[in-house]
Amino acid sequence: MPTADHLLISAFNPLSTQEFPRVVTHVPPSTYEPRTQDIARTLLAATREHRSFLAQVRDQMRWDDKLLAWAMGNPNLRVQLFRFIDCLPALHSKAEIARHLQEYLGDPTVELPAALKAMLNFANPDSMPGQLAATTVSTAVQTLAHKYIAGENIQQVIKTVERLRREKMAFTVDLLGEAVITEGEAQAYLESYLELISQLTTAAKNWTTIPAIDQADSEAIPRVQVSVKLTAFYSQFDPLDVQGSQARVSDRIRLLLRRAQGMGAAVHFDMEQYAYKDLTLAILKQILLEDEFRDRTDIGITLQAYLRDSEQDLQGLITWVQERGHPLTVRLVKGAYWDQETIKASQKHWSQPVFNHKAATDANFERLTQMLLEHHPYLYAAIGSHNVRSQAKAMAIADSLQIPHRRIELQVLYGMADRLAKSLVDQGYRVRVYCPYGELIPGMAYLIRRLLENTANSSFLRQSLEERPLEELLAPPIVPPVAADSDIPPTAGGFVNVADRDYADPTQREPALGAIQQVRQQLGKTYWPLIKGEYQTTAATIDSVNPSHPSEVIGKVGLVSIDQAEHALQAAKAAFPSWQRTPVAKRAGMLRQAAALLQQRRDQLAAWIVLEVGKPLQEADAEVSEAIDFCHYYADEMERLLSGYNYDLPGETNHYHYQPRGIVVVISPWNFPLAIPTGMVVAALVAGNCTLLKPAETSSVITAKLTEILVESGIPRGVFQHLPGKGSTVGAYLVKHPNVHMITFTGSQAVGCRIYAEAALLQPGQKHLKRVVAEMGGKNAIIVDESADLDQAVQGVVDAAFSYSGQKCSACSRVIVLAPIYEVFLNRLVEAARSLNVGAADHPSTQVGPVIDANARDRIRDYIAAGRDEATVALEMLAPDSGYFIGPIIFSEVPADAKVAQEEIFGPVLSVLRANSFPEAIALANDTPYALTGGLYSRTPSHIHQAEVEFEVGNLYINRGITGAIVARQPFGGFKLSGVGSKAGGPDYLLQFLEPRVITENIQRQGFAPIEGAD
Repeated sequence: MPTADHLLISAFNPLSTQEFPRVVTHVPPSTYEPRTQDIARTLLAATREHRSFLAQVRDQMRWDDKLLAWAMGNPNLRVQLFRFIDCLPALHSKAEIARHLQEYLGDPTVELPAALKAMLNFANPDSMPGQLAATTVSTAVQTLAHKYIAGENIQQVIKTVERLRREKMAFTVDLLGEAVITEGEAQAYLESYLELISQLTTAAKNWTTIPAIDQADSEAIPRVQVSVKLTAFYSQFDPLDVQGSQARVSDRIRLLLRRAQGMGAAVHFDMEQYAYKDLTLAILKQILLEDEFRDRTDIGITLQAYLRDSEQDLQGLITWVQERGHPLTVRLVKGAYWDQETIKASQKHWSQPVFNHKAATDANFERLTQMLLEHHPYLYAAIGSHNVRSQAKAMAIADSLQIPHRRIELQVLYGMADRLAKSLVDQGYRVRVYCPYGELIPGMAYLIRRLLENTANSSFLRQSLEERPLEELLAPPIVPPVAADSDIPPTAGGFVNVADRDYADPTQREPALGAIQQVRQQLGKTYWPLIKGEYQTTAATIDSVNPSHPSEVIGKVGLVSIDQAEHALQAAKAAFPSWQRTPVAKRAGMLRQAAALLQQRRDQLAAWIVLEVGKPLQEADAEVSEAIDFCHYYADEMERLLSGYNYDLPGETNHYHYQPRGIVVVISPWNFPLAIPTGMVVAALVAGNCTLLKPAETSSVITAKLTEILVESGIPRGVFQHLPGKGSTVGAYLVKHPNVHMITFTGSQAVGCRIYAEAALLQPGQKHLKRVVAEMGGKNAIIVDESADLDQAVQGVVDAAFSYSGQKCSACSRVIVLAPIYEVFLNRLVEAARSLNVGAADHPSTQVGPVIDANARDRIRDYIAAGRDEATVALEMLAPDSGYFIGPIIFSEVPADAKVAQEEIFGPVLSVLRANSFPEAIALANDTPYALTGGLYSRTPSHIHQAEVEFEVGNLYINRGITGAIVARQPFGGFKLSGVGSKAGGPDYLLQFLEPRVITENIQRQGFAPIEGAD
């Protein structure tokens, strides 16, 4: 067995402040296996009770134990029960609790145990049986919560940690709270930790020294330790905004570390979602290299073994700490956000950051444990696991290497593995218990994670309670083949969307930010219309300017004349016969080539969007994705429609198929300057129509870039033409022209209705009726009821109302809040909006950029002035003077008939309305001429069902944001005065660009007909 002396040779790093031994080891993992098995069997024997788990459950009379047992045995009940538990803190009466119990557990897919079924057999939630059921279950859930949460206030926590110390266990305390969405909350988080440290260290002065946990190797160990989350120090923490996030977070971290040192407390930094990992590590590494903090050894960092790149991260910490010259602690855990990480990656079509099989995570945990312990001179190890084998492996390595007592401790979560913790203490190891504390509402997400862990089939705790065979429980993890643990397929089949950029990845973030500077070097050029395959000069031009910096000219754009528009129409008419005969496969191939070019140039295209229309980078990138998706999706759809369908009878054939309409005029908006024109244009083209694009004047440089791509992808001369021009002249001329067969439009209600009316008029020589597809905006509402997750609802409303300065057709301009939570929601909403960064769109920290131009700014100001007379100003943020900026503004107590509650504003203006009941909220939501998008935040099943039936919108989003529709997943479009036509990105959108035909042939000749299948 190798000893520490065999593994270490002395070395000196000139950058270090002390000598560090360098570890050189190649010990095979199997070396530690016999000792691991011996220790694991000892630990397991000490943790198991004499009776079987099932016998324990049968004998239990406590409802909290019954709930857990039922959840283990019934997957459908588990889902519904945990959803109810998630909702419970928002319910404030026994009747509400009883009603939600019936709604969640009365689901026909849920098979209830007899005891639970009997308890729920009440007719009225207000009845005595209903009250009894509510009391029983809510008490059981509170009991469950108290099993895993160390206290609801500091005094309770002090009692808990003092009890742990009597059991010779150290502690670390974590303040519960999943979401910090306002700067006030971030400051309160810091102040809460400073108060926690103060009270704990004051109490610690009266504690008797316990050598097992307060001393090691003649060194005193801080008695008080707290665990903090980096993202909670800044509400706008964002991997895209590296410098801004680092600056705002670092000041608060420094203050915390100074105060903790002054009071004698240790600080450990937790790890959260994968998106924040690299920035978290970078910030901590920089701070801990500063002279003030460089020699601190009472600080820790967490690594999560379920991450595929965790070994790389650990190696990076080893290298970094050699430079630092002083060790710190690494808490090694398996990870708590597996479901969230896999779902997000699948939805985004990103590589899975986590291992997909628990065995792979367990194996990686053991590799990292060995790596960490074999480098114990640099990093103190804190091994956090409830898996007996995982802890036994760490102990086997520590024993073999004779690792000093100070350099290793074993950790468990409060309430999760009490007997294991006691057994580890009995083995002579320092054991630290992770103690979360706080109120039940912020603690509910934590509780759900613990319940999921306890009841999961793969949980070691559950398998141990079920008394699986020792050989099975303690066997080394068997890692599946590489292919079996590859990324989970993003979809079960069907269309696969292109992935957005992941700006947490520096290899994607840095090129995207660099592209903005590259594009800036290309500003000021002139872009001419494309007519009959040639770029043609024009008599009139306009400057397209950057709305963040209006003095910056993005480009000059040539505006076509009426004569040039007529020339383009004649070119399209001449090109149509050939284009409609072009095979669909060839047309679809051109769209796929366009998609490839869009993908190649996505960073540059996003940069043009940022600069020309003031859209922040993340949203600009998502728009490029949407444009790419339109190309692929409509190519696929046209190939699907190509064959039509047959209905044949003996002696007769019937063939239903499609042909293109003719000439399509596309009138596109500025707010989605790439995605919307791309979608409308390529749909028309792949269907075999010749297409004229008349873009908004303020975004014509971007459509010029699209034009370059379409030409390069092989679209023939005259088939597609780019015609920037005035809507009042050229646009009107194209709409009325007798040679035009179809108009697709996205823009205002006034213009859309005028197009619809004018297209209906037959012009001299016109032999067809024109088809109009128009999307005309919305006055979109989000309803928030009493059961809503307020963290989720506030963040969702803020994003929907103020992202891209409210300039989306789907933006939220009304939020309708049920009266019992109106004030609480409004206060938090105001503070969340106040925490947003307003500024130039090209700055990485910006969430609210400019509006499109001076006319829009002035029109929005007029609405704000009207709102002051109609409602109460709850928030009005300042905005930069340079540029076309409007700071977010929130009106409260808004009457239903107020101008700001009825008319589309297209700016960062939000009206908050009060409803006294859910039916009233639905009625208020429907009380406008628009019906585009709507949202609901609720955890009440009956409310969700009612909204599905009665909420009059084309796109209804439940418990998520209402913007950002994705091609094929959420085909987009509304009705009433929000639009006419089928949904963009949906399976029937292309049908609008096609004329259906039926061809029937009598195939009889003199009484006989071909016989199918005959030779």
